[in-house]
Amino acid sequence: MQLQDMLYSQGFGIRRVCSGLVQQGWVELWNPETAAWEKTLDSTLDLDPEGLRFKVQGVEWEYHALGYVLLNKPAGTECSQKPSAYPSIYTLLPAPLRLRPNKGAVQGVQAVGRLDQDTTGLLLLSDDGQFIHRMSSPKKHVSKVYRVTCKHPVDAKQVQRLLDGVVLDDDPKPVKAAACEQIDSHVLDLTLTEGKYHQVKRMLAAVGNRVEGLHRWKIGGLVLADELAAGQWRWLTAEELELLKPGK
Repeated sequence: MQLQDMLYSQGFGIRRVCSGLVQQGWVELWNPETAAWEKTLDSTLDLDPEGLRFKVQGVEWEYHALGYVLLNKPAGTECSQKPSAYPSIYTLLPAPLRLRPNKGAVQGVQAVGRLDQDTTGLLLLSDDGQFIHRMSSPKKHVSKVYRVTCKHPVDAKQVQRLLDGVVLDDDPKPVKAAACEQIDSHVLDLTLTEGKYHQVKRMLAAVGNRVEGLHRWKIGGLVLADELAAGQWRWLTAEELELLKPGK
């Protein structure tokens, strides 16, 4: 793959812009043989992108044929490209992630499902359409665990009702929690395998309580690490992608 094509695939602009970045000396490649960064002015240089480390304007990147990103979503942000009242989560991502070319009409990585503006925690983003569908589809039963802080004390009867199923106003079929663990008097860990509109809040309201705080900390076998601060992002590792496969 030519260097300018590789940069284009990673979201650094149209090919003409990527060629200009190289010719102006803004691109460096890591040479493992010399263990040093080397500048090149040849935008048509052929290279193997897999495992490639490179710098653009001093910032180091790794090549990813498809983007799989984990974001620790902060409160007061919307999972929308066109937010209505709060800043978009996409403003937390660097421009190349937002500009990665896509076969569809929308560029860049996209949120896998949505979290409400006041909900925090684990959010996945990708430009892999099949991955987004698999993680979002209720038919795939991907588990998502939410730490729920309630306004009123939680009792065993409420926990059991959540497990047995509650009826929401727009669906006559009861909605059940896959699991529900009481952490303390006002806190639950609620596991869901589908994602209806304001589902956790409406389920708690249906059992006579109210959500005061909501934090998603686990999807499938993937746990949000404490080291990733609110508003920060990172690439998912191959091992973490395995944890998101069905049955994990």
